[in-house]
Amino acid sequence: MRVLLDTHILFWWFYEHKRLPAAAFEIVRNADAVFFSSASIWEIAIKSRLGKIRADPRELLEQIRRNDFFELPVLSKHALLVATLPMHHNDPFDRLLIAQAMSEPLRLVTVDARLQSYGESVAKI
Repeated sequence: MRVLLDTHILFWWFYEHKRLPAAAFEIVRNADAVFFSSASIWEIAIKSRLGKIRADPRELLEQIRRNDFFELPVLSKHALLVATLPMHHNDPFDRLLIAQAMSEPLRLVTVDARLQSYGESVAKI
């Protein structure tokens, strides 16, 4: 299975490993390929700058690359798909990640129960 990590899963993997659910750990560990969205780096950079989280986005990116995760850039096809998604979730970053997972196709690894409404593109944890 090829997976895309939701921003909080990506953050927990590198900064708060104890918060990472065992099911998410197993999915990532057993995945054929692990992707992260460039939008997640953007989201972490914003939250870090606002003081909501403690993270260094540059350091995080270096750690991610050392772990052989693949970066998924935000493409126009992802942005366009966001406009057609049902409004199960209002967070623009999460909606973009869902669109990316659907477009590629990948399974989004998340603990956000609201994202389960988007169906098979979401890995249930």
